[in-house]
Amino acid sequence: MSERIYVAGHQGMVGSAVSRHLQLEPETEVITRTRAELDLCDGSAVNEFFAREKPDLVVMAAARVGGIHANDAHSGEFIYENLAISLNVTHAAWRHGVARFLNLGSSCIYPREASQPMSEDALLTGPLEPTNEAYAVAKIAALKLCSHYRKQYGVIFHSAMPTNLYGTGDNYHPVNSHVLPALLHRIHEAKERNAAEVVIWGTGNPLREFMHVDDLAFAILHLLQLDDPPDWVNVGSGIEVSIRELAERIKETVGYEGELLFDSAKPDGSPRKLMDSSLLRSTGWKPRISLEDGLASTYADFQRELAEGTLRK
Repeated sequence: MSERIYVAGHQGMVGSAVSRHLQLEPETEVITRTRAELDLCDGSAVNEFFAREKPDLVVMAAARVGGIHANDAHSGEFIYENLAISLNVTHAAWRHGVARFLNLGSSCIYPREASQPMSEDALLTGPLEPTNEAYAVAKIAALKLCSHYRKQYGVIFHSAMPTNLYGTGDNYHPVNSHVLPALLHRIHEAKERNAAEVVIWGTGNPLREFMHVDDLAFAILHLLQLDDPPDWVNVGSGIEVSIRELAERIKETVGYEGELLFDSAKPDGSPRKLMDSSLLRSTGWKPRISLEDGLASTYADFQRELAEGTLRK
């Protein structure tokens, strides 16, 4: 591809992975702005940016994100900021002639009790998971915004809904991060302190699907090369484990010898979230990175980032 591509949210885990892989493409210029350089909640600033830079293509990876605690405790901020970001960037892209726009969403758009694995047609068929409803509503609105712009204006504005992601550049905040990086950080710290135990939120029974962020980057590059991509498509690995099994695997990867305790008084979230990615697989994409290899490389990245002082937390 020979294009100027704006990656919104390039400092996040997804945006940085997409940027890394796009920079390997010949004749591709990757355009980025930090949050300090461009506030995506400021519609005027976003419009001026598009008028000046005129990108050919946009990968929309910018979002306010977090785990169960962050979503529940800051729900007003989550719905406002994610709606504002999506509205501003999507409309400015259309207004300034961007013909191709790939919006990144989340598996949380699907109903809490959706049939498993969740297919694209499960959207809006039931109530959402209450603990992340605000974020999910904003992501559904962004998906529908792209779909209706495509319908009315004929632009290829489409969306990808990734499963739970992990990998290089993840956020390791002890409270506000997602489950896999939160567990890895806490178990690593327990090992460093020689702690006898680590307490983990919930029963450990919920099932989750995990995919390395580089597999998502490969999927995004694949989607950008499709002439007629679906309005939205699931991107999942098919690798599903319980939170308990995940914690045990991280414990083994880290080399921690203490005990894992589960606090059933804390919320579990959705009982199961497995994506049906058969639509995307039918176009020729498939994941490449196993959970075992992904955890090993992620822990190596974690240790390197910690040593360098670049760990996000």
